[in-house]
Amino acid sequence: MKKRKTLVDVAAAAGVSKMTASRALRGEKDVSKESVERVLAAAREIGYYGNHLAASLSSSSAELIGVVVPALANVVFPEVMSGVSHALRGTGFQPVFGVTEYDTEKEYEIIRSMLSWRPAGLIITGLEQTEATRKLLIGADIPIVQTMDCDGTPLDACVGFSHTKAGYDIAMALIAAGRTRFGYAGSNLDKDTRGAKRREGFLKALQEHDLPLIGEVTAPGLSSIQTGRKLAEEMLTGHPDLDCIYFSNDDLAAGGICYCLEQGVAVPDQVALAGFNGLDIIEGFPGRIATSRTARRAIGEAAAGIILEAVKGNGSTGGQRIILEPSITLGALEKN
Repeated sequence: MKKRKTLVDVAAAAGVSKMTASRALRGEKDVSKESVERVLAAAREIGYYGNHLAASLSSSSAELIGVVVPALANVVFPEVMSGVSHALRGTGFQPVFGVTEYDTEKEYEIIRSMLSWRPAGLIITGLEQTEATRKLLIGADIPIVQTMDCDGTPLDACVGFSHTKAGYDIAMALIAAGRTRFGYAGSNLDKDTRGAKRREGFLKALQEHDLPLIGEVTAPGLSSIQTGRKLAEEMLTGHPDLDCIYFSNDDLAAGGICYCLEQGVAVPDQVALAGFNGLDIIEGFPGRIATSRTARRAIGEAAAGIILEAVKGNGSTGGQRIILEPSITLGALEKN
């Protein structure tokens, strides 16, 4: 095995002092452009990658941003992560990701592990953490940004939107389009608190128009197209006179339209299908599915931006609250 290259090796290869090489690699502004270019070229040439762990031990934090998301089953949270990564590009900070699978105990363990690495900040999903997790976050003394939700009181900064309002708004749009006999299909609502909030907002809109919820079906576990297909079959078998089904997300709605196409159920003429998130997959079904399109990548970028501002400033996020509301598309209903 060859010996790992050191900062001394970089300095020698670039023809500068060790101090200059160090400052150039950290991106400090008092190093000439020529020296920075020589040091970076030398580091690349000899295969130098540094030792950020050692550096973090001598400082109050590492150049890491922790990002905690609930799932990677569809593109929703990978797009948030992509936004974070894009915002951090060229800053010297690196994102470190953890996936909770909607398990609150796993979320606690992931956050506790991340905090042990002394990250510069944390980006987490949602506002409903357990008391134990909230104690970790409150005591972390680093910038915290909670994302994808603003229905509640954030611990620090927040980037997202109201899921209750999102459910309410799409119900109002569907009612305005002439739909009156609604069903609801959802999954994982005991753990997916944001999905439960959308359902609450949807039902509120129905109540304001004296419209009953004709049928409701739910399933445990994470959402999927297969689960959506089964829920649609159950719903339409029990309530064939429905004229609209609201699914808790687009995965389920896509499964619903697969079932309808197979059974010859006309969408949206016979029954309209609505979901949430605005996933690209629904574009493959000729605009038949109504949905709320969320600004997932922009949410990730904004969250990372808040962390960077805090780190470069006085360490405080100022409790920023950025709202990026979803936009509604009614799909084929807009043509009727």
